[in-house]
Amino acid sequence: MGVFTYETEFTSTISPARLFKAFILDGDNLIPKIAPQAIKQVEILEGDGGAGTIKKVTFGEGSSFNYVKHRVESVDQDNLSHSYTLIEGDALTDKLEKICYETKLVASPDGGSIIKTVSKYYTIGDAEIKEENVKEGKEKASRLFKLFEKYLNDHPDTYNN
Repeated sequence: MGVFTYETEFTSTISPARLFKAFILDGDNLIPKIAPQAIKQVEILEGDGGAGTIKKVTFGEGSSFNYVKHRVESVDQDNLSHSYTLIEGDALTDKLEKICYETKLVASPDGGSIIKTVSKYYTIGDAEIKEENVKEGKEKASRLFKLFEKYLNDHPDTYNN
C-alpha cells in the first residue's frame, strides 16, 4: 500500500467562522440545495455528526459516482478544522483503500478565508494515483467553495451567529 498526499489552498471572501458554519457544520443540508447536480443527499447512518459519525453521500446526476460513505474523524469549532475518511463507495474504485481529508480555515489578510486541505490517498497494492484525477477533484472542490461563497454573499444574514 502506498500513501499519496496532496495539499491544496483555496481563498474566499467569506470569514473563516461563517464559512465553517455553512460548509462544515451545515454542509450536509446546504450542499444538496446549492449543488444538487453534485450531491443529491447526505444521510447520517450512525452517530450525532461528531467524531465517529458515519455518513452516506448520494451523488447527483452530474456525478460519475453513485455514493460514498465517510467517517467523521474530528470537528474542531475552536480551531475551525474538520477531518473525515472516505471508507466505502464507488469513488474509491479498485485502486484505493481509503481517502483521508483534513480541512482547516484560517483568516486571510483581507478579512476572508484561506481554506487549507490535505488529502491522503491510501492505495491498494502498487496502484498509482493519476495527477489528472487529483486535478479534476481539486477543480470540483474549488467550484463547490465558489458556490458556497456565492450563496453566502447572496444571503448575508445567514450563518453569522
